[in-house]
Amino acid sequence: MKRILITGAGGLIGKRLTEMLLQKGYEVNVLGRSKPKPASQNVKSFVWNIDTGEMETAAFAGVSAIVHLAGAGIAQQRWNDERKREIIDSRVKSATLIYNFLKKNKHNVTTFISASAVGYYGNCGEELIAEEHQAGSDFLAEVCKQWEQSAMQFSKIGLREVRCRIGIVLAKNGGALPELTKTMPVGMAGYFAKPDLYYPWIHIDDVCGIVIHALENENMKGAYNTCAPEPLLMKNLMQEIVKAKKSHALLLPVPPLGIKLALGEMSAMLLSSQRCCSEKISMSGYKFKYSQIEKALKAIYG
Repeated sequence: MKRILITGAGGLIGKRLTEMLLQKGYEVNVLGRSKPKPASQNVKSFVWNIDTGEMETAAFAGVSAIVHLAGAGIAQQRWNDERKREIIDSRVKSATLIYNFLKKNKHNVTTFISASAVGYYGNCGEELIAEEHQAGSDFLAEVCKQWEQSAMQFSKIGLREVRCRIGIVLAKNGGALPELTKTMPVGMAGYFAKPDLYYPWIHIDDVCGIVIHALENENMKGAYNTCAPEPLLMKNLMQEIVKAKKSHALLLPVPPLGIKLALGEMSAMLLSSQRCCSEKISMSGYKFKYSQIEKALKAIYG
C-alpha cells in the first residue's frame, strides 16, 4: 500500500484528494501548520513552520510521492506588498523546505506533484492555450512562475515532477460557485461584459482525479492544464449555472470597469481570460468524469 504526503490538505482540493486516495486504498500523511484529528486511521498528521524552516521529518517516513498544495489564499485578503510576498513565499519557501530535506536525507520519494494555476498565462483573450504558451506578466502569472520554478528543482535530485495548472474549480461546498452565485438569491446573475472572457472550469473530482492519474502514470512529467475540455465564456457559464440551479435570476452584464475600480490589481482574478486546451492531459490517458458543464453542475446541484 502506497503512502502519499499532502501539503495544504486542509484546503478544498486537499480534503477531497485525501478522501479519494483513501477510497483507492492509499495511506496519507498530511503536513500543515497545525495537527488536526485524522479523519481516518490511514491518515497521519504532521506539523511544519515555513517561516522558521522547522518540520516534523517523520512526515516523510514510508512516503513514495508528495502532492504539494500548500499556499496562502489568493483571494482572501487585499493585495498589498506584504500580502503579495506571503502569497509567493508560502508556495516557494514550502517547496524549498521539502527539497532541501530530500536532498540531504535518505528517502523513498520518487514523485513530486505541485499545484499551479491557469493564471500562469495571464490574460489571453480568445486564444487557445496549450502548455507551451509563454507566461503572462501580471502578478498572478509571476506567482505561478515562481511556484513552478520551485517545483521544477525536484528533477535535479532525480524525482519525477508534475505541475497541475488548475482552472476554476467547481464544487458543492467551496471553489468558485459561491462567489459566482451570491447575488442569485436577490434575483440577479451577473457576468462581466467582456466579449472574450473565457473561464477554464473543472469539477473538483476531476482535479483530484488528474492528480491521482499523475501519481499512477510514470510517463507524466512537466506542466498540464488541469481544466475540462470545453472552457466557456463567462456569460455561458453563468447561463448554465442559472439553469442547473433552476433559478429565475436575471442574467445581467456587469461593467468590467466597476470591478477594476473596486478591486484594483486583484480584478485580474476575475477578468483574465484563459481558454485552456486540455488535450495534453487527455492524451496521457486521463478520462474526464465531467467533461461537460451540464453534467458537472448536475452532480453539484442535483
